Amino acid sequence: MEKIWLKNYEPGVPHSIDYPAVSLYELFQQSVQRFGANIATHFMGREFTFNELNELVNSFAAALENLGVKKGDRVAVHLPNSTQFPIAYFATLSLGAIVVPCNPMYVARELRHQLKDSGAETIVTLTRFYKTVKEVQPETNLKNVIVTNIKDFFPGLLRTLYTLAKEKKEGDRITLQPGDYTMLDLIKAHRGKKAAAVKVEPNDRALFMYTGGSTGVSKGAVLLHRNLVANATQTKAWFTAFSEGKEIILGVLPFFHSFGLTTCLNLALTNGCKLVMLPRFVLNDVLKTIDKQKPTLFPGVPTMYVAINNAPDLHKYDIKSIKVCVSGAAPLPVEVQQTFEKNTGGKLVEGYGLSETSPVTHCNPIFGKRVPGSIGLPFPDVDIKIVDVETGEKELPIGEVGELCIKGPQVMEGYLNMPEENANSMRDGWFYTGDIARVDEEGYTYIVDRKKDMVIAGGYNIYPRDIEEVLYTHPKIMEATVAGIRDPYRGETLKAYIVLKQGESMTEDEVIEFCKSKLAAYKVPKLVEFRAELPKTMVGKVLRRVLREEEEKKLAQAQKG
Repeated sequence: MEKIWLKNYEPGVPHSIDYPAVSLYELFQQSVQRFGANIATHFMGREFTFNELNELVNSFAAALENLGVKKGDRVAVHLPNSTQFPIAYFATLSLGAIVVPCNPMYVARELRHQLKDSGAETIVTLTRFYKTVKEVQPETNLKNVIVTNIKDFFPGLLRTLYTLAKEKKEGDRITLQPGDYTMLDLIKAHRGKKAAAVKVEPNDRALFMYTGGSTGVSKGAVLLHRNLVANATQTKAWFTAFSEGKEIILGVLPFFHSFGLTTCLNLALTNGCKLVMLPRFVLNDVLKTIDKQKPTLFPGVPTMYVAINNAPDLHKYDIKSIKVCVSGAAPLPVEVQQTFEKNTGGKLVEGYGLSETSPVTHCNPIFGKRVPGSIGLPFPDVDIKIVDVETGEKELPIGEVGELCIKGPQVMEGYLNMPEENANSMRDGWFYTGDIARVDEEGYTYIVDRKKDMVIAGGYNIYPRDIEEVLYTHPKIMEATVAGIRDPYRGETLKAYIVLKQGESMTEDEVIEFCKSKLAAYKVPKLVEFRAELPKTMVGKVLRRVLREEEEKKLAQAQKG
């Protein structure tokens, strides 16, 4: 497709970029050299300069090396946003090892799959997750278990108060089994040391970022150093008003997801900027942090901006420092965008990306022409095409609807251990996204539907098959399917449709409680409907589309009534 979108780039955004031919760790080192005295991270009142953060990274890298971690090994980083995350992240990358970000909300079954599939031999986890890690360890390749407490890098007084308040909390005080380590002890034991220099090339693997898919099987997207360097560089170029060494980025998006990792952590720490971290989105905490820390960039998801817009005491906080917000993971309603911009005086635009693309591929111009309902324009050096859904071989003209395919420097190497999936998804350098889209005559892209049955609720990507597999293990359930139902706040809400075995009975609460015991909280269906049968195709495939259409009719009737 001709790059018709280039004419709508705002002034200052390059059509093409000369990307640094370095690893992501080297890019971070350049930031340390240029901005060593700048504040790099802020978490719970504790700040570290780039020089101080780098010393912690070096010490932890030396510790990992001493434990036998070498180039190509996999290190699972099983942490929420915290000071420990960038330490473990850059220490691993400095050794040429591969980071495997793990969602701390995962239950044992989910964590076990990710650790087994990635082949991780080392994990950095929190004390509160230690029991889960030890439960799954015998079925994985884990050799080194390194534990840290969320308070380990709090300032002195706050740490003391936190300890007094939480010391009786289950999981906060643990006894490590022989052979396991604490992160603090390892850093202290290797203070002032550095690991042996390792040559890490741009084409070396940096990250296994796990995502779902149309099959429901969690897949590891293999991202190279050059992919991550390219996407951080593209993101910076898109923010035409971005100032190296001066921006303050609010990191409340989870770093174990590619959106938060690239637009918060990577963007900040490779450009000498301050990264203000929060472990999760809690409205009052976010408002207080914005008021005190004055972030200039705030990447997020629509539910975050909705919550801020509707905060009853919003007038008590100064949130005017925010200059730019990029919203992703779900459609951004126009009224949400307009209200948030009025409240902050900044710009809020919608973008698009996937874990397989590091993740950002599209964004609306920040200060240029924005088109509501679109995901904007492709980033510099990104090619796109729309192909027919049936074969994926016929490129469609402007305006026609088909599957969105992407080619660019941020596109992954492929999926880990999945040759058949790679053959379907990666063709001649093009990544087939599975999203149904169209492009207008000005180059703006619109996501029409999802070829994959992924649900986006509260900013999380959820795959129905994952939940259905759990439901099918219940002895009373004969058939089950899960679909995303439109929700004005969460984007979508999960609803389970269940056909019981003859003579059996269940309640909605029973289904929900069963799911809670086997799934991360955000994957648990909020609604349950028992049916005599499920709508299916002639060959027996459940038609989620029909279920969604039924829900839309119910919603329309309710609104009329």
